[in-house]
Amino acid sequence: MTGSVRPLRKLGFLTIGLFDPRDPATGHEQTLQLIEAGERLGFDSAWLRHRHLQFGISSPVAVMAAASQRTRRIQLGTAVTPLGWENPLRLAEDLATVEVLAPGRINPGFSVGTPQHYDTVQGALYPQSAGVQDFGYARLERLAGFIAGDPVRDFSGKHGVVEEFSHRVEPHAPGLRQRLWYGAGSLRSAIWAGEHGFNLLSSSVVFPDPGQEPDFAAVQAAQIRAFRQAAARRNPGAQSPRVSQGLVVIPTDSASADQRARYQRYVDERTERTRTPQGPRGMLFSRDLIGSSARIAEELQAHAGFREVDEVAFALPFSFTQEDYLQILTDIATNLGPALGWTPSRG
Repeated sequence: MTGSVRPLRKLGFLTIGLFDPRDPATGHEQTLQLIEAGERLGFDSAWLRHRHLQFGISSPVAVMAAASQRTRRIQLGTAVTPLGWENPLRLAEDLATVEVLAPGRINPGFSVGTPQHYDTVQGALYPQSAGVQDFGYARLERLAGFIAGDPVRDFSGKHGVVEEFSHRVEPHAPGLRQRLWYGAGSLRSAIWAGEHGFNLLSSSVVFPDPGQEPDFAAVQAAQIRAFRQAAARRNPGAQSPRVSQGLVVIPTDSASADQRARYQRYVDERTERTRTPQGPRGMLFSRDLIGSSARIAEELQAHAGFREVDEVAFALPFSFTQEDYLQILTDIATNLGPALGWTPSRG
């Protein structure tokens, strides 16, 4: 573990769950099969991206429910659900239901903000209230409160002959509130997550503060440290919340020559955007890490962001085949993870 601050404790993977619009069932089945394979390989967690009006998973809660019945150990999460598309009360009910189907295994992750391309969808999403929706942190606080058991209304008890009503979200799922995550990309959002009792998902995209050097790893590390400091101020002496890093890694140990060539073309096409800050906020993209597991492990151990964490959810590339994903997951579990000090989970 030369150069590493701590051994990797938890290893996960993240998938977008792509499908062919002419045959969506096959794509969803392949996603479930990947999660099953991840459990067999000893991964600690599998995470689902959330895609609306695209050819990726639009309902990760439903997919988590299905996966929970085909696995027995692996943790299941979303990274992330954009809350602007959701009704917090209804989403709380759905998440609590999946939690009781797979106790202790559900890890919902969220983001806030105006939905992407909102002008194209607002009439369908909020036809009567598009202009007055609050897409800020308060929306997530409402969701967290509902999951924690905060009252939804005063009305409860038995009414009529058989109907009985609750004042809170049912089923109530104790413990789920402690497994809520926030996907933060800025210093402000990382601090907010720490101040409000969320775990932190840090991905392959960050936004530096004005004056910060445009160094992805350094910016990510600073955000993680600020998150932990905020969490400690909120609850002095308590165990630090969890932090997960999610970079794209593509180990090629067992890849065929054709796979290696295709993987390299994919990385080359995406590398240019990592060279300079992007857009008005100076968004920084992390490089995809490709090569042998030994080489990737060495790069990670020198990465300031990685050195701040002891769990990861490595992101699978967007447009590969099922065979490619199985090769990558196998190499991560059998070569890269152990090179980072990780031990597969078999319980």
